[in-house]
Amino acid sequence: MADDLDWNAIIAPGNDAERRKTTSDRAENPDARGDAGETSGAPVGTGRPMSRREARAAETARARADAEVTGTDDRPATAPVASSPDELHPDVHALLTGELRVDDDARAAGAGAGGPAQPGHGPGGAGDGGRGGRGGRGGASRAPRGPREPRPKRRRGPLIAGIVIVAVVLAVGVSAYSFAAPKVQQVLAAISGAQEPDDYSGNGTSTVTITIKQGDIGENVAATLQRSGVVKDSKVFYKLLLASPDVQFQPGSYSLKKKMSSKAALAALQDKDNRVQASIVIPEGTALKDIEAGMVSKAGLSAAEVSAAAKDLSAYDLPSNVTTLEGWLFPATYPINPGWSATQYFKSMVDTMKEHLSAAGVAEADQEHVIVFASLVQKEAGLAADYPKVARVFQNRLDIDMPLQSDATVAYGTGNTHRVTTTDAERKDASNKYNTYVHDGLPPAPISNPGDVAIKAVTNMAQGKWLYFVTVNLETGETVFSDTYAQHLVAVDQFQAWLRAHPDYQ
Repeated sequence: MADDLDWNAIIAPGNDAERRKTTSDRAENPDARGDAGETSGAPVGTGRPMSRREARAAETARARADAEVTGTDDRPATAPVASSPDELHPDVHALLTGELRVDDDARAAGAGAGGPAQPGHGPGGAGDGGRGGRGGRGGASRAPRGPREPRPKRRRGPLIAGIVIVAVVLAVGVSAYSFAAPKVQQVLAAISGAQEPDDYSGNGTSTVTITIKQGDIGENVAATLQRSGVVKDSKVFYKLLLASPDVQFQPGSYSLKKKMSSKAALAALQDKDNRVQASIVIPEGTALKDIEAGMVSKAGLSAAEVSAAAKDLSAYDLPSNVTTLEGWLFPATYPINPGWSATQYFKSMVDTMKEHLSAAGVAEADQEHVIVFASLVQKEAGLAADYPKVARVFQNRLDIDMPLQSDATVAYGTGNTHRVTTTDAERKDASNKYNTYVHDGLPPAPISNPGDVAIKAVTNMAQGKWLYFVTVNLETGETVFSDTYAQHLVAVDQFQAWLRAHPDYQ
């Protein structure tokens, strides 16, 4: 180690012999340095070699003494010091300059680990007298660091403001995300081509009756379930069905739920408790398009099949002047027959109407006229007791060539089969061939499917001179019949008073 070196021998000039002699002389005569007096750390005259620290302390003391005597920083001429860096011992040179001399292998290893060593300042080096690298220890010295400047105090105000702003932004962002996320997901799904789930979940909601017909295969059943709103996608149900080869369907009607999962629907069809004796119920005054919808939902028929059957009038043996099945479908309850087609259902309804016309004494030649007239009475009359009177009012108008002015016929011509009220514009529309405000006589075809009460009212009208009627109490159905228009206006005032007294009536 560097502290174990003979400092006096290393820094003394000359060859080895001279240096040894100089060291020996100093040991014999410790006062040879004159006024230097003491060395740092070792008693004068001990005769042992001085360590590096002792030598350095001694040099410092001699320099101070010489300065006090001469008034300069020059050392005494007799000081045994090196006159140039080349005269220094290699280890001392390394200590003073911070340069380590290493062999090629060590240099390569040092460069590989951390790059080339940077020169530093040894003890007592020029400039700051700092603690440079300790040469001789095997480590590269560090470059000196200058005095560290004091850090400026941080202002907490901007930092706190920044934190608050970030918190507000995050809160707004979370709220915006919760609102916009579903919409963003929809947009992303549309861009990526992703689709909503193609099957419902759970056991369904409202009850619906479906019918499996005789001869239906799996694809037909799947289509019926989707058409009735039971399953979302017939393909999903059919795929499940293909994976269940032991499943067999029995023709008939089943009570299921709308929006069922395919798995739940398949299980429900296998449960015999869900088998029902379904039927198609047609109330009096029901229009053809509503009957068609009931056949689709109840009988398991397709809309295309039902519509085609309704247009094929030649299949029902109707009078030659008949242009539609409207009016010829007798209101009744028809049991579901899984083996029937749409044509068979319609034929059953037409045949039933013919039977009731015959029972009412209507000749075959008069059937169409009676059905058209009865369909009008069916929609306009309220109480059963008033049906014959309503029929008489319309007949009295026909007899004097007075327009029938039936709102029910106008509404039917606009495509609305569920109301009888109309607007001024609708009542003035001459393009509506069912508009009995501008066209004389009965409408060109029935506007509903009448029942027995309406048919009998036409074939057996009440006797009277009434030309007007108005219902004055919508809750009870009370209707006032008038012979003159003045009487009719009084009845209208009565009806308007009732409306004012019942503003919430629907």
